[in-house]
Amino acid sequence: MAFRSDIDLSKLHKNKLDQEMSYGLSWHYNRMLLSQQNSLERSQKNNDNNNNLYTKATELNDDLFNCLMPHRGKSGTWPRTRSLNAPSPVQQFGPCGRIMKNSAMVMQIQDPASQRLTWYKPPLAVLVIKKVRDSTVLSPFVQLVEWLIQEKHMVVWVESAVLDDPLLIQDKKFQNIKDKCVTFKDGRDDLTDRIDFIICLGGDGTLLYASLLFQQSVPPVMAFHLGSLGFLTPFQFQNFQDQVTNVLEGHAALTLRSRLRCIIVRKNYKDHKNDSDRNDLAECDSSGVNSINNSNALPSTNILVLNEVVIDRGPSPYLSNIDLFLDGRHITSVQGDGLIVSSPSGSTAYALAAGASMVHPSVPAIMITPICPHSLSFRPIVVPAGVELKISISPDSRNTSWVSFDGRNRQELLHGDSLRVTTSIYPVPSICSQDQISDWFDSLAECLHWNVRKRQKCLDELSDLTGSGSEDTLDELDSVNQI
Repeated sequence: MAFRSDIDLSKLHKNKLDQEMSYGLSWHYNRMLLSQQNSLERSQKNNDNNNNLYTKATELNDDLFNCLMPHRGKSGTWPRTRSLNAPSPVQQFGPCGRIMKNSAMVMQIQDPASQRLTWYKPPLAVLVIKKVRDSTVLSPFVQLVEWLIQEKHMVVWVESAVLDDPLLIQDKKFQNIKDKCVTFKDGRDDLTDRIDFIICLGGDGTLLYASLLFQQSVPPVMAFHLGSLGFLTPFQFQNFQDQVTNVLEGHAALTLRSRLRCIIVRKNYKDHKNDSDRNDLAECDSSGVNSINNSNALPSTNILVLNEVVIDRGPSPYLSNIDLFLDGRHITSVQGDGLIVSSPSGSTAYALAAGASMVHPSVPAIMITPICPHSLSFRPIVVPAGVELKISISPDSRNTSWVSFDGRNRQELLHGDSLRVTTSIYPVPSICSQDQISDWFDSLAECLHWNVRKRQKCLDELSDLTGSGSEDTLDELDSVNQI
């Protein structure tokens, strides 16, 4: 009797899965193509009916388009565009950066290894973000800005507060190029479509700040390790000229770090919205925080976070009592110090300290991690990136909760308020020093010392040690017996 090898079985299984994956979309398509082909073959035999057959083929193409394209719902809104596991990310970053198209793309999802940066026009405006209150970053900052202006002839943007640094004011070299820098103020100036490229000098906080500045499409970010930990900053500053030049020429891999869209819906906002006689509805300002024209009404919040959103008990001595919903379904109630909802990039931040698993940033997922839960069975979980989470204070909770976004904008979550979290379509395109896999595992080893342990000795070494030790002991025993 003949048996198939394991390799053959695996190939058959893979082919079967591929057929099942493509069957749903390709069945109508193949059927209509076959119908068109038969019609065209008949048309070659009968030239008199060409016009009629051309009309039928056009109608079949329209039917195919209507079959594959989404339809407007009864409510008049279009369904949300999703990829296989998460919202399809926007693939244009700033005015002139985007992902290079290639044949590996399937349903707007690329193989992470094929995600490479390309410029469809030369980048001209670069934003340089410097770590604040750190004198060791001043010299690299001046070198970089001077090189970008004089050698690359680029327009350099810096935050106005950076130029007020007393140490920077005393730097004579920087005074010669200070007037050539373009300044902005956080919270006042909108940088959308003004920046082509971002360079961060410092630690992970500089990348978080870049994410905060751009609440929609983010230009490509190149982060140099000049801070403390540097998990998100893979580049070394020693040869920055060659590295920046390679990126500007389009020779760089990208890691698309997904972000979380966080929306706080206030109870008083819903009350005002349901009252048709009042006109004091929320108006969204440029910072992403909604405001209500009522002194008694708390503002609603709409913000993107790169690492995590944290809900905790704040100064209250009581346990947090938080209800967690997933796509409208009640999942569980959290009783403990709080809850961390993090992106894959945030899985190595606060969530890691709370016991969550480390997840590669290319994995489409959302991590839910309890903070000191008063339960022996509440373990961290990972859910698909396309779901929507709703977090609210339980009606019988003894206290309110507090929420913060990437360590900023801390505010109180009252009874009746809710926090909604889902994956945003605007990721942070982080430029890789090597590639996605190498950069991540190098960061795990160098920054977190992941799986560092003394090597276990092999059996040969152990047997030699054991044998020599036993012989010495027997010799000593023999000498004692002879005496």
